[in-house]
Amino acid sequence: MPDSLDFVLRLTVFCITHSLLAAPRIKDRIQHFVGRPLPGYRLTYNLFSFLLFGWVMLAWQSTSVIYVLPGVWSLVLHGLQFIILWAGLVCLRQTGLAGFLGTDLAGLRERPTLITTGCYAVVRHPLYLLGILFLLANPVITTRWIVLTLFSIPYFIFGALLEERRMIRLFGTAYCQYQRDVPFILPRFNRQISAD
Repeated sequence: MPDSLDFVLRLTVFCITHSLLAAPRIKDRIQHFVGRPLPGYRLTYNLFSFLLFGWVMLAWQSTSVIYVLPGVWSLVLHGLQFIILWAGLVCLRQTGLAGFLGTDLAGLRERPTLITTGCYAVVRHPLYLLGILFLLANPVITTRWIVLTLFSIPYFIFGALLEERRMIRLFGTAYCQYQRDVPFILPRFNRQISAD
């Protein structure tokens, strides 16, 4: 099997598995099968996803370099990627980093709250936007990186759409109003700022 096809198949397995295990319905079925609540499900899910993505990235190691941004511009883009990672951390802290990682087992019993400030006042899915920007800001473009990016962007959008459905079920009309007020994944730069 060609390395490129192996990489694409591994990416496909990752995307399907990652999406299925994130679905509340699948989590409920797993807990029903086990016969008890699984407070460490999120942490286990994250660790499994990390290992599975590592398996994906082990494929297609000898890929051709299409373009390397020359000189200082390469450093500029690496700096931009660092800023994007920092912004992602800020967004995660806003919603609860421990809850995202699955290390806050006590917080799992609390009812989720709708956060519409900070990162979430700019776009409804800032983490997906930042993920896309991180991929696009890579100064070293290989064929593997292009395939990863072309897979990831639709996958992020699909994930955001699934999350939208879950948020509407959780928050109802409050989330519908939030959808009207805040853009999906691309910020609006022409918003009027009122002067007080």
